[in-house]
Amino acid sequence: MNSKIIKLGIIGRTNTGKSTLINSLIGETISIENKKVNTTVVSIRGILNVKNTQLIFYDTPGMNFLKSKELFQKKIRTELWDSVNHVDLILYIIDSNRYNFNIIQNDITKINEIKKPIIFLFNKIDLVDQKKIYKYIEEIDKFNIVTDFFNISAKNKTNLNLLVNFLISKAKFGNKIFNQDEITDKDDIFISNECTRNSILKFLHKEIPYNINIKNITYKILNKNNIKIKQSIEISNKRYKPIILGKQGELIKKIREYSQSEIEKILNSKIHLYLNIDIINDK
Repeated sequence: MNSKIIKLGIIGRTNTGKSTLINSLIGETISIENKKVNTTVVSIRGILNVKNTQLIFYDTPGMNFLKSKELFQKKIRTELWDSVNHVDLILYIIDSNRYNFNIIQNDITKINEIKKPIIFLFNKIDLVDQKKIYKYIEEIDKFNIVTDFFNISAKNKTNLNLLVNFLISKAKFGNKIFNQDEITDKDDIFISNECTRNSILKFLHKEIPYNINIKNITYKILNKNNIKIKQSIEISNKRYKPIILGKQGELIKKIREYSQSEIEKILNSKIHLYLNIDIINDK
């Protein structure tokens, strides 16, 4: 049987459901989900093998800061365009309940510069009247840029089978890049680090900058069902340390417990997580 392959870039604004979509398509948590701006800072590839076809998904950072001149946000922008340049087809995802024509117009005009097929995914259709979505489609279709439209709910997995079948039909003959049983190019250390970063974003709101770094110190499999993990929360300003610790260490405890619980769900193992806070290049 000849194999087929297609590379797909999932792009869109913050909190439109990009990470939820890729996790639902793959069937595993490989990309953290968080409502804060730019939770995803590197492109995470998910792999879905359906018979002889391999679909590779790039979960990209949000498009919110395409014009920003901030160094960290410029890195995010570079990461997004690097990913888009590698794909065969673009999946532009929209929060149907927060439709904004002007934002969408600016985004797709910019995306269209790359001259690749664009599929629009109206996500969270369970939260909005379907008649509204049809009006949105008519409005966007006037641009003659979008190849096709799908109405989905990534969270409830509504119409994802229709989307997958469509994407399979667009795949081209070629050798598979990943093995049949692989679901991501990211290892367990990366995913466990992402869980801790997500936990920090969950509990610290806007108090801590998004360019904090989670570094793995130890990842040791103690036995079949127990893993010891030590991580360093690297910050660039010593003022953030007491914020992360919280009163009498209560906040860091919550961060650790939540991250540990999420890692256990993903790795299906008992996790013993230890966190340090290290100040890097404090000015």
